Amino acid sequence: MPFPNIDPIALSIGPLAIRWYALAYLAGIGFAFFYGRVLIKQKPLWHQSTPPMTATQLTDFVFWAIIGVILGGRLAYVLFYSLLVGGDYYLNNPLSILAVWEGGMSFHGGLFGVALAAVFFARYLKQSPLSALDLMAAIAPIGLLLGRIANFINGELYGRVTTMPWGVVFPEGGPDPRHPSQLYEGLLEGLLCFIILRIATHNAMALRKPGLVAGLFAIIYALSRILVEFVREPDAHIGLLPYGLTMGMVLSIPVGLIGVALVINAARTKKGGRAI
Repeated sequence: MPFPNIDPIALSIGPLAIRWYALAYLAGIGFAFFYGRVLIKQKPLWHQSTPPMTATQLTDFVFWAIIGVILGGRLAYVLFYSLLVGGDYYLNNPLSILAVWEGGMSFHGGLFGVALAAVFFARYLKQSPLSALDLMAAIAPIGLLLGRIANFINGELYGRVTTMPWGVVFPEGGPDPRHPSQLYEGLLEGLLCFIILRIATHNAMALRKPGLVAGLFAIIYALSRILVEFVREPDAHIGLLPYGLTMGMVLSIPVGLIGVALVINAARTKKGGRAI
């Protein structure tokens, strides 16, 4: 099917251009903030009825989260998508590492950056770091969904050539139809993950076992990303790694293993016990 003729610019006001990509991230942050406040106020959901932060403190954490996303995402991109695959651009132009506006961010790095920020913020508040990670995990999926939809609108990060009837001819992907892998990721990492975590938090009371929701999120994300990587077009400057792996797969494996470790640790937390 032809690529839908969607202008990446949602609104123009004089020289100011507002892109769907920016609106998607703003909407994702807005939803995460709103839903996070809702979860925080439902104290019976949490371990010992104690959320990892107050609604006001969540507002303060937004700054920490933004710094974590930018630093983690950028540094991981430079390391894994450039230096470790033989690229020397950033070695020859070290100041370009700071030029985030030129593009080049790693989701896995951003995820690690936010997680690290949440741990430090919880320690600062003398609250459970694992419960803080649970909060971040519970509010993240819809932002992932909206971000992947924005990737689709931009016609980027598309999949490999396919004969499936829903294949899309992307403007920058040549004449052949390709998997709309952005939408696959959005549905799996975003919508499906949100539904599963919502059931876990409100029906299985998973927030009472610190680290469980974060572990489930990590496992679902890792499995979803690895699955989609089989039909996603590899990065042009990297290609396929040995054994047919992609960089996305390689970076997702430790995320999944960390998720398994968090779930196992949470299963050992007794009701009313001490949270790490």
